[in-house]
Amino acid sequence: MFETFRKNFPVDSRMPADPGNFSLDTKVPGLNELLTSFGGASFKGYLYRVIRAQDVARWNARVCLGFPEFTGRITCFGYDWQGSVFAVDKQRLEQGEPGVLMFEPGTGKALKIPANIQTFHEVQVIQNADAALAANIYADWREAGGAEPAYAQCIGYKRPLFLSGEDEIENMELSDVEVYWHLMGQLIAKVKSLPPGTPVNIRDLT
Repeated sequence: MFETFRKNFPVDSRMPADPGNFSLDTKVPGLNELLTSFGGASFKGYLYRVIRAQDVARWNARVCLGFPEFTGRITCFGYDWQGSVFAVDKQRLEQGEPGVLMFEPGTGKALKIPANIQTFHEVQVIQNADAALAANIYADWREAGGAEPAYAQCIGYKRPLFLSGEDEIENMELSDVEVYWHLMGQLIAKVKSLPPGTPVNIRDLT
């Protein structure tokens, strides 16, 4: 499994696991193999990263801070250069297996991807890299002199799109991915609780 992905997405670098034995049985077809084979790895200049098995629980909690309706449903497995997180949802099937969701911290949206863990890596990120990983925008960011994010970093929005930020390179900056998600998760959760049309000042929410 994942041979096509392996050929098209060679590992650039890999964050080693912390000392000590750690195993995670997700009971999702293909996911254990993905985490064992690629956990901590980055691909195509940090365009895409696979989460280490030991970090999955933290990522699940991080995402569910902003999207509490998915608590207990998802298992995170990867994230892209913008910090958008990919997870499998045990309550939705694609070809008989848990379907993939993408959680976008910049837009505050959870999007359904028509793939399971295998077809996401063997088809979507290869044939539809721009749709799946915003590859073209990343190329524009790098060509404009933008930094290449390390494993624990992302290129986040200075002002998120769900708070009327512009979807422009000038509104992007290098961020610590944990800090960015912690902030965006709080903002997403608070904005959801406000009546539609409520004026929002980002300083009032941080």
